[in-house]
Amino acid sequence: MWARSSSAFSALRRYSTGPEKPSLKLVAELRKLTEVSIVKAREALSASNNDIKSALDWLKADLVTSGAQKAAKVQDRHAGEGLVSVATLAAGNGPRAGNGVRAAMIELNCETDFVGRNELFGKLAADIAHTAAFMTDPADFHPYPLDVLNGTPLLSAANPNPDPSATVATAIRDLIAKVGEKVALRRAVTVFHEPTQNKELGRRLLAYLHGSVHSPNQGRIGTLGLLGLSSPRLPQLFASQTFHDDLERLERSLARQIAGFDTRSIRSLTDAHDETALYQQPFMFPGELSGQPVGEALAAWARAHDLVNPSGGDALEVSQFAKWTVGEPLEQESRS
Repeated sequence: MWARSSSAFSALRRYSTGPEKPSLKLVAELRKLTEVSIVKAREALSASNNDIKSALDWLKADLVTSGAQKAAKVQDRHAGEGLVSVATLAAGNGPRAGNGVRAAMIELNCETDFVGRNELFGKLAADIAHTAAFMTDPADFHPYPLDVLNGTPLLSAANPNPDPSATVATAIRDLIAKVGEKVALRRAVTVFHEPTQNKELGRRLLAYLHGSVHSPNQGRIGTLGLLGLSSPRLPQLFASQTFHDDLERLERSLARQIAGFDTRSIRSLTDAHDETALYQQPFMFPGELSGQPVGEALAAWARAHDLVNPSGGDALEVSQFAKWTVGEPLEQESRS
């Protein structure tokens, strides 16, 4: 028979007890700062003696290791789901703005629609689009090199103080560690026109996302384009809020038109009935312009709003666009 005094049992308990189990309050606080799972938050706190700062450092190191391991494990998987995301920093002429344009569209892929609808996935897609829009240079409407974008420090419109050590590539790696799926940046296009001194020329951005989940700036089909205006009366017209509101309605309809139809080009020079060309499509616009070919409808809208090009060209025209659908073969990417 074994016998031991109560004081001996007390001493044994003191010496055998490990670190205090993390409280629910500490777990909740760490999850609020990092958005990690409950299990991972407890693991980090246990490994850091319940110190929040040390737990954050532990999680950061763990993300690097686990993210790299999971990225290597899933790199050969097919990622055909995800989001197209658009960021707009400058939309062109307006009542209180210059005529500069600065925006970007990116496609971020994952393996399943479930992850594609995940809030963390949508936030990263938005941040990458914002980064591309911010970092682009004056080079008109062009694809942005993915190797450059992946190595760029990640910027966020929602968070003015992002992690200075995070790049687009490391943020993707960290998300892979959290969601357990392949995540890949597939393509990016940017548009940047600096403000000009020519007051007779204007530019406006066309953008529309179909199939939005968390944000109107994200969806499964994305359109980004440029609308050009030319008239000696542009300064007076853009000083009018009524004109600006009318133009915004026209822009939304044009962007939806591109997204809703099988739109592959702006004009067809060989087939007047080719409805893959935007200007040959019946315009889905309320009012008298409805059903007219888009090219004719734009000319009529310009006349009705007193837009006149002194050189005799179009006073209002779609000059370029890109239309993307998540997971489509890249050779089907729309051209300007």
